[in-house]
Amino acid sequence: MHKPSPRVKRPESSLFSAPAPAASESAARPLADRMRPDALGEIVGQPHLVGPSGAITRMLAGGHLSSLILWGPPGSGKTSIARLLAGEAGLDFVPLSAVFSGVADLKRVFEAAARRRAEGHGTLLFVDEIHRFNRAQQDGFLPVVEDGTVVLVGATTENPSFALNGALLSRCQVLVLRRLDQAALEALLERAEAALGRGLPLDEAARGALVAMADGDGRALLNLVEQLAGVPEGERLDPAGLADRLARRAALYDRDREEHYNLISALHKSMRGSDVDAALYWFARMLEGGEDPRYIARRVVRFAAEDVGLADPQALTQALAGWEAYERLGSPEGELAIAQAVIYCATAPKSNAAYTAYGAARAAAREQGSLMPPRHILNAPTKLMKSLGYGHGYEYDHAAEDAFSGQNYFPDEMARREFFQPRERGFEREIGRRLAHWAALRQERQG
Repeated sequence: MHKPSPRVKRPESSLFSAPAPAASESAARPLADRMRPDALGEIVGQPHLVGPSGAITRMLAGGHLSSLILWGPPGSGKTSIARLLAGEAGLDFVPLSAVFSGVADLKRVFEAAARRRAEGHGTLLFVDEIHRFNRAQQDGFLPVVEDGTVVLVGATTENPSFALNGALLSRCQVLVLRRLDQAALEALLERAEAALGRGLPLDEAARGALVAMADGDGRALLNLVEQLAGVPEGERLDPAGLADRLARRAALYDRDREEHYNLISALHKSMRGSDVDAALYWFARMLEGGEDPRYIARRVVRFAAEDVGLADPQALTQALAGWEAYERLGSPEGELAIAQAVIYCATAPKSNAAYTAYGAARAAAREQGSLMPPRHILNAPTKLMKSLGYGHGYEYDHAAEDAFSGQNYFPDEMARREFFQPRERGFEREIGRRLAHWAALRQERQG
Protein backbone atom coordinates (compact mmCIF):
# COMPACT_ATOMS: atom_id res chain seq x y z
CA MET A 1 0.00 0.00 0.00
CA HIS A 2 1.24 3.50 -0.76
CA LYS A 3 0.08 6.68 0.92
CA PRO A 4 -0.05 9.39 -1.76
CA SER A 5 2.06 12.49 -1.42
CA PRO A 6 0.07 15.65 -0.62
CA ARG A 7 1.73 17.41 -3.52
CA VAL A 8 0.23 16.74 -6.94
CA LYS A 9 2.90 16.83 -9.61
CA ARG A 10 1.93 15.93 -13.12
CA PRO A 11 4.56 15.24 -15.76
CA GLU A 12 4.48 16.76 -19.22
CA SER A 13 3.24 13.50 -20.68
CA SER A 14 0.21 13.58 -18.39
CA LEU A 15 -3.27 14.46 -19.52
CA PHE A 16 -3.49 17.06 -16.75
CA SER A 17 -0.44 19.25 -17.35
CA ALA A 18 -0.33 19.53 -21.13
CA PRO A 19 -1.36 22.98 -22.39
CA ALA A 20 -4.58 23.20 -24.38
CA PRO A 21 -3.73 22.33 -27.99
CA ALA A 22 -4.36 24.71 -30.82
CA ALA A 23 -7.44 24.06 -32.90
CA SER A 24 -5.48 22.51 -35.79
CA GLU A 25 -3.49 20.32 -33.42
CA SER A 26 -6.66 19.18 -31.66
CA ALA A 27 -8.32 18.30 -34.95
CA ALA A 28 -5.32 16.16 -35.90
CA ARG A 29 -5.63 14.06 -32.74
CA PRO A 30 -7.92 11.01 -32.94
CA LEU A 31 -11.37 11.52 -31.44
CA ALA A 32 -10.75 8.70 -28.94
CA ASP A 33 -7.72 10.60 -27.60
CA ARG A 34 -9.49 13.98 -27.53
CA MET A 35 -12.36 12.45 -25.56
CA ARG A 36 -10.37 10.92 -22.74
CA PRO A 37 -12.34 11.60 -19.52
CA ASP A 38 -11.19 14.30 -17.10
CA ALA A 39 -12.47 12.56 -13.95
CA LEU A 40 -12.98 8.98 -12.82
CA GLY A 41 -16.71 9.61 -12.57
CA GLU A 42 -16.83 10.23 -16.34
CA ILE A 43 -15.65 6.72 -17.18
CA VAL A 44 -18.54 4.72 -18.59
CA GLY A 45 -19.39 1.08 -18.07
CA GLN A 46 -17.35 0.46 -14.90
CA PRO A 47 -19.57 1.54 -11.94
CA HIS A 48 -18.26 -1.37 -9.84
CA LEU A 49 -14.84 0.32 -9.94
CA VAL A 50 -15.41 4.09 -10.22
CA GLY A 51 -19.01 4.49 -9.07
CA PRO A 52 -19.90 5.97 -5.66
CA SER A 53 -19.25 2.65 -3.91
CA GLY A 54 -16.74 1.29 -6.45
CA ALA A 55 -13.49 -0.43 -5.47
CA ILE A 56 -11.27 2.40 -6.74
CA THR A 57 -13.49 5.07 -5.20
CA ARG A 58 -13.25 3.38 -1.79
CA MET A 59 -9.51 2.97 -2.17
CA LEU A 60 -8.98 6.68 -2.88
CA ALA A 61 -11.34 7.71 -0.09
CA GLY A 62 -9.22 5.68 2.32
CA GLY A 63 -6.10 7.59 1.27
CA HIS A 64 -4.22 4.49 0.14
CA LEU A 65 -3.60 3.25 -3.37
CA SER A 66 -2.24 -0.26 -3.77
CA SER A 67 -0.59 -1.62 -6.89
CA LEU A 68 -3.20 -2.81 -9.35
CA ILE A 69 -3.65 -5.06 -12.34
CA LEU A 70 -6.45 -3.78 -14.59
CA TRP A 71 -7.77 -6.75 -16.55
CA GLY A 72 -10.31 -6.11 -19.25
CA PRO A 73 -11.07 -6.20 -22.97
CA PRO A 74 -9.79 -3.55 -25.40
CA GLY A 75 -11.45 -0.15 -25.15
CA SER A 76 -12.85 -0.65 -21.64
CA GLY A 77 -10.97 2.27 -20.03
CA LYS A 78 -7.80 0.77 -18.54
CA THR A 79 -5.44 3.54 -19.67
CA SER A 80 -7.85 6.32 -18.73
CA ILE A 81 -8.31 4.91 -15.25
CA ALA A 82 -4.55 4.74 -14.73
CA ARG A 83 -4.02 8.36 -15.85
CA LEU A 84 -6.81 9.66 -13.65
CA LEU A 85 -5.64 7.63 -10.66
CA ALA A 86 -2.27 9.36 -10.78
CA GLY A 87 -3.92 12.76 -10.59
CA GLU A 88 -6.35 11.76 -7.85
CA ALA A 89 -3.57 10.24 -5.75
CA GLY A 90 -1.04 13.04 -6.30
CA LEU A 91 1.48 10.82 -8.08
CA ASP A 92 3.65 11.40 -11.12
CA PHE A 93 2.23 9.40 -14.04
CA VAL A 94 4.90 7.42 -15.92
CA PRO A 95 3.57 5.38 -18.84
CA LEU A 96 5.44 2.38 -20.25
CA SER A 97 4.52 -0.14 -22.93
CA ALA A 98 5.68 -3.71 -22.47
CA VAL A 99 5.65 -4.09 -26.25
CA PHE A 100 8.40 -1.50 -26.79
CA SER A 101 10.34 -1.69 -23.50
CA GLY A 102 13.10 -3.91 -22.14
CA VAL A 103 15.20 -4.36 -19.01
CA ALA A 104 17.21 -1.16 -19.66
CA ASP A 105 14.01 0.88 -19.86
CA LEU A 106 12.72 -0.60 -16.62
CA LYS A 107 16.00 0.17 -14.86
CA ARG A 108 15.86 3.84 -15.94
CA VAL A 109 12.24 4.15 -14.78
CA PHE A 110 13.01 2.57 -11.41
CA GLU A 111 16.04 4.83 -10.85
CA ALA A 112 14.02 7.95 -11.70
CA ALA A 113 11.23 6.81 -9.36
CA ALA A 114 13.76 6.31 -6.55
CA ARG A 115 15.08 9.88 -7.04
CA ARG A 116 11.52 11.21 -7.03
CA ARG A 117 10.78 9.31 -3.86
CA ALA A 118 13.85 10.81 -2.17
CA GLU A 119 12.41 14.26 -2.98
CA GLY A 120 9.08 13.29 -1.42
CA HIS A 121 7.13 12.57 -4.60
CA GLY A 122 5.46 9.31 -5.54
CA THR A 123 5.31 7.57 -8.92
CA LEU A 124 2.46 5.72 -10.56
CA LEU A 125 4.04 3.45 -13.15
CA PHE A 126 1.51 2.43 -15.77
CA VAL A 127 2.57 -0.62 -17.79
CA ASP A 128 0.37 -1.30 -20.79
CA GLU A 129 0.21 -4.90 -22.04
CA ILE A 130 2.10 -6.01 -18.92
CA HIS A 131 1.54 -9.66 -19.81
CA ARG A 132 4.04 -9.26 -22.66
CA PHE A 133 6.92 -8.98 -20.20
CA ASN A 134 8.58 -12.34 -19.61
CA ARG A 135 8.84 -13.90 -16.16
CA ALA A 136 12.30 -12.49 -15.45
CA GLN A 137 11.16 -8.97 -16.39
CA GLN A 138 8.03 -9.35 -14.23
CA ASP A 139 10.23 -10.38 -11.30
CA GLY A 140 12.06 -7.06 -11.71
CA PHE A 141 8.97 -5.23 -10.45
CA LEU A 142 8.87 -7.08 -7.14
CA PRO A 143 11.37 -5.03 -5.07
CA VAL A 144 10.16 -1.59 -6.24
CA VAL A 145 6.51 -2.53 -5.69
CA GLU A 146 7.20 -4.06 -2.31
CA ASP A 147 9.20 -1.10 -0.95
CA GLY A 148 6.81 1.52 -2.38
CA THR A 149 9.22 3.05 -4.91
CA VAL A 150 6.38 2.83 -7.44
CA VAL A 151 2.69 2.17 -7.37
CA LEU A 152 2.35 -0.25 -10.27
CA VAL A 153 -0.77 -0.20 -12.43
CA GLY A 154 -0.56 -2.88 -15.09
CA ALA A 155 -3.07 -3.24 -17.90
CA THR A 156 -3.75 -6.53 -19.61
CA THR A 157 -6.31 -8.14 -21.87
CA GLU A 158 -5.10 -11.60 -20.81
CA ASN A 159 -6.16 -13.60 -17.77
CA PRO A 160 -3.64 -12.60 -15.07
CA SER A 161 -3.79 -16.10 -13.59
CA PHE A 162 -2.04 -17.40 -16.70
CA ALA A 163 -0.16 -14.34 -17.95
CA LEU A 164 1.51 -13.01 -14.78
CA ASN A 165 3.85 -14.43 -12.17
CA GLY A 166 2.26 -15.56 -8.95
CA ALA A 167 4.76 -13.46 -6.97
CA LEU A 168 3.75 -10.29 -8.81
CA LEU A 169 0.05 -11.10 -8.55
CA SER A 170 0.36 -11.55 -4.78
CA ARG A 171 1.58 -7.95 -4.50
CA CYS A 172 -1.17 -6.45 -6.65
CA GLN A 173 -4.93 -6.23 -6.49
CA VAL A 174 -6.63 -7.46 -9.65
CA LEU A 175 -9.55 -5.31 -10.82
CA VAL A 176 -11.71 -6.63 -13.64
CA LEU A 177 -13.07 -4.19 -16.22
CA ARG A 178 -16.22 -5.18 -18.05
CA ARG A 179 -16.92 -5.12 -21.73
CA LEU A 180 -18.95 -1.96 -22.37
CA ASP A 181 -22.63 -2.78 -22.55
CA GLN A 182 -25.16 -1.12 -24.83
CA ALA A 183 -26.09 1.60 -22.33
CA ALA A 184 -22.42 2.55 -21.81
CA LEU A 185 -21.75 2.65 -25.55
CA GLU A 186 -24.83 4.78 -26.19
CA ALA A 187 -23.73 7.23 -23.48
CA LEU A 188 -20.31 7.40 -25.11
CA LEU A 189 -21.92 7.94 -28.49
CA GLU A 190 -23.90 10.91 -27.14
CA ARG A 191 -20.71 12.43 -25.74
CA ALA A 192 -19.00 12.02 -29.09
CA GLU A 193 -21.84 13.82 -30.86
CA ALA A 194 -21.59 16.65 -28.33
CA ALA A 195 -17.83 16.88 -28.97
CA LEU A 196 -18.44 16.99 -32.74
CA GLY A 197 -21.15 19.61 -32.30
CA ARG A 198 -23.81 17.68 -34.20
CA GLY A 199 -25.67 14.40 -34.25
CA LEU A 200 -24.60 11.59 -36.52
CA PRO A 201 -26.57 11.20 -39.78
CA LEU A 202 -28.06 7.86 -38.79
CA ASP A 203 -31.59 6.58 -38.46
CA GLU A 204 -32.51 4.66 -35.31
CA ALA A 205 -31.75 1.24 -36.78
CA ALA A 206 -28.37 2.40 -38.09
CA ARG A 207 -27.55 3.89 -34.71
CA GLY A 208 -28.17 0.51 -33.10
CA ALA A 209 -26.07 -1.18 -35.78
CA LEU A 210 -23.19 1.22 -35.09
CA VAL A 211 -23.22 0.34 -31.38
CA ALA A 212 -23.27 -3.37 -32.27
CA MET A 213 -20.29 -2.89 -34.61
CA ALA A 214 -18.21 -1.55 -31.71
CA ASP A 215 -18.57 -4.95 -30.01
CA GLY A 216 -18.16 -3.58 -26.48
CA ASP A 217 -15.04 -1.54 -27.30
CA GLY A 218 -15.33 2.19 -26.51
CA ARG A 219 -12.24 3.12 -28.50
CA ALA A 220 -13.55 1.22 -31.52
CA LEU A 221 -16.88 3.07 -31.26
CA LEU A 222 -15.17 6.48 -31.26
CA ASN A 223 -13.04 5.48 -34.23
CA LEU A 224 -16.19 4.48 -36.12
CA VAL A 225 -17.83 7.79 -35.18
CA GLU A 226 -14.81 9.62 -36.53
CA GLN A 227 -15.19 7.84 -39.86
CA LEU A 228 -18.78 9.09 -40.04
CA ALA A 229 -17.92 12.68 -39.16
CA GLY A 230 -17.36 13.53 -42.82
CA VAL A 231 -20.80 12.39 -43.99
CA PRO A 232 -22.72 15.42 -45.34
CA GLU A 233 -25.21 16.73 -42.81
CA GLY A 234 -28.20 16.37 -45.12
CA GLU A 235 -27.53 12.68 -45.77
CA ARG A 236 -29.15 10.07 -43.51
CA LEU A 237 -27.85 6.50 -43.39
CA ASP A 238 -29.82 3.32 -42.75
CA PRO A 239 -28.05 0.08 -41.69
CA ALA A 240 -27.23 -0.81 -45.30
CA GLY A 241 -25.77 2.63 -45.94
CA LEU A 242 -23.81 2.42 -42.69
CA ALA A 243 -22.37 -0.95 -43.72
CA ASP A 244 -21.24 0.55 -47.03
CA ARG A 245 -19.42 3.35 -45.18
CA LEU A 246 -17.74 1.21 -42.53
CA ALA A 247 -15.87 -2.06 -42.55
CA ARG A 248 -17.43 -4.34 -39.97
CA ARG A 249 -15.14 -4.94 -37.02
CA ALA A 250 -14.03 -8.54 -36.51
CA ALA A 251 -15.35 -10.16 -33.35
CA LEU A 252 -12.93 -10.33 -30.46
CA TYR A 253 -11.30 -13.75 -30.63
CA ASP A 254 -7.78 -15.03 -30.00
CA ARG A 255 -7.29 -18.58 -31.19
CA ASP A 256 -4.56 -19.34 -28.66
CA ARG A 257 -5.67 -17.25 -25.67
CA GLU A 258 -8.46 -17.00 -23.13
CA GLU A 259 -11.27 -16.07 -25.54
CA HIS A 260 -10.58 -19.31 -27.39
CA TYR A 261 -11.14 -21.34 -24.21
CA ASN A 262 -14.11 -19.23 -23.11
CA LEU A 263 -16.01 -19.86 -26.34
CA ILE A 264 -15.27 -23.58 -26.57
CA SER A 265 -16.42 -23.87 -22.95
CA ALA A 266 -19.62 -22.03 -23.87
CA LEU A 267 -20.20 -24.38 -26.82
CA HIS A 268 -19.55 -27.51 -24.75
CA LYS A 269 -21.77 -26.45 -21.86
CA SER A 270 -24.57 -25.33 -24.19
CA MET A 271 -24.61 -28.78 -25.79
CA ARG A 272 -24.49 -30.39 -22.33
CA GLY A 273 -27.47 -28.23 -21.35
CA SER A 274 -29.37 -29.40 -24.47
CA ASP A 275 -29.65 -25.78 -25.69
CA VAL A 276 -29.20 -26.37 -29.39
CA ASP A 277 -29.69 -22.72 -30.34
CA ALA A 278 -27.04 -21.44 -27.94
CA ALA A 279 -24.70 -24.20 -29.10
CA LEU A 280 -25.12 -23.14 -32.73
CA TYR A 281 -24.49 -19.51 -31.75
CA TRP A 282 -21.17 -20.28 -30.03
CA PHE A 283 -20.21 -22.59 -32.90
CA ALA A 284 -20.83 -19.74 -35.34
CA ARG A 285 -18.96 -17.25 -33.10
CA MET A 286 -15.88 -19.44 -33.15
CA LEU A 287 -15.99 -19.82 -36.93
CA GLU A 288 -16.47 -16.07 -37.41
CA GLY A 289 -13.44 -15.50 -35.18
CA GLY A 290 -11.28 -17.66 -37.45
CA GLU A 291 -11.18 -20.88 -35.41
CA ASP A 292 -10.01 -24.02 -37.22
CA PRO A 293 -13.17 -26.12 -37.78
CA ARG A 294 -11.10 -29.25 -37.08
CA TYR A 295 -10.57 -28.11 -33.51
CA ILE A 296 -14.33 -27.74 -33.03
CA ALA A 297 -14.92 -31.13 -34.66
CA ARG A 298 -12.49 -32.78 -32.24
CA ARG A 299 -14.29 -31.20 -29.29
CA VAL A 300 -17.69 -32.41 -30.57
CA VAL A 301 -16.27 -35.96 -30.78
CA ARG A 302 -15.09 -35.66 -27.19
CA PHE A 303 -18.49 -34.33 -26.15
CA ALA A 304 -20.24 -37.29 -27.77
CA ALA A 305 -18.17 -39.69 -25.68
CA GLU A 306 -18.14 -37.68 -22.46
CA ASP A 307 -21.64 -36.21 -22.22
CA VAL A 308 -23.88 -38.37 -24.42
CA GLY A 309 -22.13 -41.70 -24.14
CA LEU A 310 -24.26 -44.78 -24.40
CA ALA A 311 -27.49 -42.88 -23.84
CA ASP A 312 -27.28 -42.51 -27.64
CA PRO A 313 -24.42 -44.52 -29.16
CA GLN A 314 -25.09 -42.86 -32.52
CA ALA A 315 -23.81 -39.51 -31.19
CA LEU A 316 -20.18 -40.59 -31.47
CA THR A 317 -20.83 -41.93 -34.98
CA GLN A 318 -22.47 -38.64 -35.98
CA ALA A 319 -19.59 -36.59 -34.51
CA LEU A 320 -16.97 -38.65 -36.34
CA ALA A 321 -19.00 -38.48 -39.55
CA GLY A 322 -19.22 -34.69 -39.28
CA TRP A 323 -15.46 -34.43 -38.86
CA GLU A 324 -14.83 -36.82 -41.77
CA ALA A 325 -17.28 -34.92 -43.99
CA TYR A 326 -15.45 -31.67 -43.25
CA GLU A 327 -12.11 -33.26 -44.19
CA ARG A 328 -13.60 -34.39 -47.51
CA LEU A 329 -15.49 -31.20 -48.35
CA GLY A 330 -13.31 -28.50 -46.79
CA SER A 331 -14.58 -24.97 -46.17
CA PRO A 332 -17.14 -23.51 -46.38
CA GLU A 333 -19.36 -26.51 -47.23
CA GLY A 334 -17.84 -28.80 -44.62
CA GLU A 335 -18.84 -26.61 -41.67
CA LEU A 336 -22.46 -27.67 -42.24
CA ALA A 337 -21.55 -31.27 -41.40
CA ILE A 338 -20.00 -30.16 -38.09
CA ALA A 339 -23.09 -28.05 -37.42
CA GLN A 340 -25.22 -31.16 -37.93
CA ALA A 341 -23.08 -33.03 -35.40
CA VAL A 342 -23.48 -30.13 -32.94
CA ILE A 343 -27.26 -30.26 -33.38
CA TYR A 344 -27.37 -34.04 -32.96
CA CYS A 345 -25.27 -34.00 -29.78
CA ALA A 346 -27.14 -31.05 -28.27
CA THR A 347 -30.51 -32.75 -28.80
CA ALA A 348 -29.42 -36.27 -27.78
CA PRO A 349 -30.21 -37.76 -24.35
CA LYS A 350 -27.28 -37.10 -22.02
CA SER A 351 -25.25 -39.41 -19.82
CA ASN A 352 -21.75 -39.17 -18.39
CA ALA A 353 -21.92 -42.72 -17.04
CA ALA A 354 -19.14 -43.97 -19.34
CA TYR A 355 -16.97 -40.95 -18.45
CA THR A 356 -17.37 -41.42 -14.70
CA ALA A 357 -17.00 -45.22 -14.95
CA TYR A 358 -13.71 -44.79 -16.82
CA GLY A 359 -12.45 -42.36 -14.17
CA ALA A 360 -13.46 -44.67 -11.34
CA ALA A 361 -11.83 -47.69 -13.01
CA ARG A 362 -8.56 -45.77 -13.46
CA ALA A 363 -8.62 -44.72 -9.83
CA ALA A 364 -9.15 -48.35 -8.77
CA ALA A 365 -6.31 -49.50 -11.03
CA ARG A 366 -3.96 -47.02 -9.34
CA GLU A 367 -5.13 -48.04 -5.87
CA GLN A 368 -4.91 -51.81 -6.35
CA GLY A 369 -1.47 -51.98 -7.93
CA SER A 370 -0.40 -55.07 -9.91
CA LEU A 371 -2.95 -57.67 -8.91
CA MET A 372 -3.01 -60.75 -11.11
CA PRO A 373 -6.16 -61.77 -12.99
CA PRO A 374 -7.83 -64.89 -11.50
CA ARG A 375 -6.08 -68.00 -12.83
CA HIS A 376 -9.18 -69.54 -14.33
CA ILE A 377 -9.34 -66.83 -17.02
CA LEU A 378 -5.65 -67.05 -17.97
CA ASN A 379 -4.52 -68.97 -21.05
CA ALA A 380 -2.26 -71.97 -20.46
CA PRO A 381 -0.16 -72.53 -23.60
CA THR A 382 2.56 -74.53 -21.70
CA LYS A 383 2.52 -77.59 -19.39
CA LEU A 384 4.04 -75.53 -16.60
CA MET A 385 1.24 -73.00 -16.76
CA LYS A 386 -1.37 -75.78 -16.79
CA SER A 387 0.29 -77.34 -13.76
CA LEU A 388 0.04 -74.02 -11.98
CA GLY A 389 -3.69 -73.93 -12.54
CA TYR A 390 -3.83 -71.45 -15.42
CA GLY A 391 -7.19 -71.83 -17.17
CA HIS A 392 -8.44 -74.45 -14.70
CA GLY A 393 -12.15 -74.18 -14.08
CA TYR A 394 -12.81 -71.66 -16.85
CA GLU A 395 -16.39 -71.83 -18.11
CA TYR A 396 -16.92 -70.91 -21.76
CA ASP A 397 -19.82 -68.41 -21.72
CA HIS A 398 -21.16 -69.48 -25.10
CA ALA A 399 -21.55 -73.00 -23.76
CA ALA A 400 -24.17 -71.74 -21.32
CA GLU A 401 -27.75 -71.73 -22.58
CA ASP A 402 -28.05 -67.96 -22.03
CA ALA A 403 -24.38 -67.26 -22.99
CA PHE A 404 -23.59 -66.15 -19.43
CA SER A 405 -21.45 -68.16 -17.01
CA GLY A 406 -21.53 -65.73 -14.08
CA GLN A 407 -17.87 -66.36 -13.22
CA ASN A 408 -15.64 -63.85 -11.43
CA TYR A 409 -13.32 -61.81 -13.65
CA PHE A 410 -11.84 -59.50 -11.02
CA PRO A 411 -8.56 -60.32 -9.19
CA ASP A 412 -9.10 -62.82 -6.37
CA GLU A 413 -7.78 -60.29 -3.85
CA MET A 414 -10.17 -57.55 -4.97
CA ALA A 415 -13.83 -57.23 -4.14
CA ARG A 416 -16.18 -56.78 -7.05
CA ARG A 417 -16.77 -53.14 -8.00
CA GLU A 418 -19.54 -51.55 -10.06
CA PHE A 419 -17.96 -48.69 -12.01
CA PHE A 420 -20.58 -48.28 -14.75
CA GLN A 421 -23.86 -46.88 -13.48
CA PRO A 422 -26.16 -46.41 -16.51
CA ARG A 423 -28.71 -43.62 -16.37
CA GLU A 424 -32.42 -44.04 -16.96
CA ARG A 425 -32.11 -42.18 -20.26
CA GLY A 426 -32.01 -43.27 -23.87
CA PHE A 427 -30.29 -46.52 -24.73
CA GLU A 428 -28.64 -46.72 -21.29
CA ARG A 429 -32.03 -47.62 -19.85
CA GLU A 430 -31.86 -50.89 -21.82
CA ILE A 431 -28.23 -51.44 -20.77
CA GLY A 432 -29.30 -51.01 -17.14
CA ARG A 433 -31.90 -53.75 -17.53
CA ARG A 434 -29.29 -56.13 -18.95
CA LEU A 435 -26.85 -55.40 -16.14
CA ALA A 436 -29.52 -55.98 -13.51
CA HIS A 437 -30.45 -59.31 -15.15
CA TRP A 438 -26.81 -60.44 -15.26
CA ALA A 439 -26.22 -59.35 -11.66
CA ALA A 440 -29.10 -61.56 -10.51
CA LEU A 441 -27.77 -64.53 -12.52
CA ARG A 442 -24.24 -63.95 -11.19
CA GLN A 443 -25.43 -63.98 -7.60
CA GLU A 444 -27.41 -67.14 -8.22
CA ARG A 445 -24.62 -69.01 -10.00
CA GLN A 446 -21.83 -67.94 -7.67
CA GLY A 447 -23.94 -69.01 -4.67
